[in-house]
Amino acid sequence: MKLFKQQKYISFILILLMAVIQTTAIAEEEGEESIDISELTQKQRQEMGIEVAEVKKEQLVTQLIAPGEVRINDYRSSQISTRISAQIIQRYARMGDQVLPGQRLISLSSVQMAEAQGELFIADREWQRVKSLGRKVVSEQRYIKAQVTRQQAYAKVLAYGMTESQVISLLKKNNASSATGNFDLLSIQKGLIISDNFIIGQVVQAGEVLMEISDESTLWVETRINPENITDIHIGTPAVVYITDKKIVKGKVIQIHHKIDETTRTLAVRIEVNNKQDILHTGQFVKTALQVSSGKKVVAVPVSSVVLLQGNEVVFELKNGKLEAQFVDIGEVRGDWVEIKAGLKAGDQVVIRGMFLLKSFMLKSQIGDSD
Repeated sequence: MKLFKQQKYISFILILLMAVIQTTAIAEEEGEESIDISELTQKQRQEMGIEVAEVKKEQLVTQLIAPGEVRINDYRSSQISTRISAQIIQRYARMGDQVLPGQRLISLSSVQMAEAQGELFIADREWQRVKSLGRKVVSEQRYIKAQVTRQQAYAKVLAYGMTESQVISLLKKNNASSATGNFDLLSIQKGLIISDNFIIGQVVQAGEVLMEISDESTLWVETRINPENITDIHIGTPAVVYITDKKIVKGKVIQIHHKIDETTRTLAVRIEVNNKQDILHTGQFVKTALQVSSGKKVVAVPVSSVVLLQGNEVVFELKNGKLEAQFVDIGEVRGDWVEIKAGLKAGDQVVIRGMFLLKSFMLKSQIGDSD
């Protein structure tokens, strides 16, 4: 019985060893062959996503990095509100709509406006009568009084929210029953409706904001800077706003606050950016980079082009149609660029995408050679 157990154990070991040998053989048979990067054709490089670009001289600048927040451009925005208490009876636009100057947005009805419109009709008719009679027929006092009363009534409906064109249209009807108290609120600019906080039938009070309109083709990005660094920043300073590490928007400093925030002890710096592509939105958090000094042009490549190979900085250079690893001596790093002090010159061709794939090929080839 004991001998049987020993034989069974030995058989199990032999089966296990055979399985390991077979697995190893299959792995060696199916394993990828090491690739010589110098033998890659242009078509193979393209299929692998390897991209090559020409080395150029770049102007490396010193940048001040700080977080920022996208803000509405107040100088390109407006609020739509009523000047008197009124009830909303109709809307003609909604949030997200693009509107033009003079476009009708909201219709309202107001008792105060009805009274003012009625007074205007009375004053206008009296003035038209006095004016037609002339100064020779009516007294000077009556003439001036009719004229002033009509002007005051006209100014009152304008002050309540009617436009001149609306008033003229009302008076042309020459019918006092038209003094219903209805009037429209119009857009005063071209832009996007970014809010419309009301419902039909709602009674609103004077000064209550019903709509906000903004031209978002230009937005502000506000960042906060330590006061000691403000000396290097001025109106017009170039800035870059990073939406992601690869997506940026360029802008410039347009305003620097003069009052230090009591809580953060920082100064707000306002950057203006072009947003015609509609990629920035109010309230969005971003990273800003302010150019505080400019440097001379030097041979530079994207930081991502340089990889570490056996403790040395290396780029993959394309020479005579073949890729090879090129040792480089790097200098200053500014943003996405790194200075190349030695190893490359302007006009050389280097890999800017797919470097780590090439690095893995080289490492695998070296391991294969050592075997």
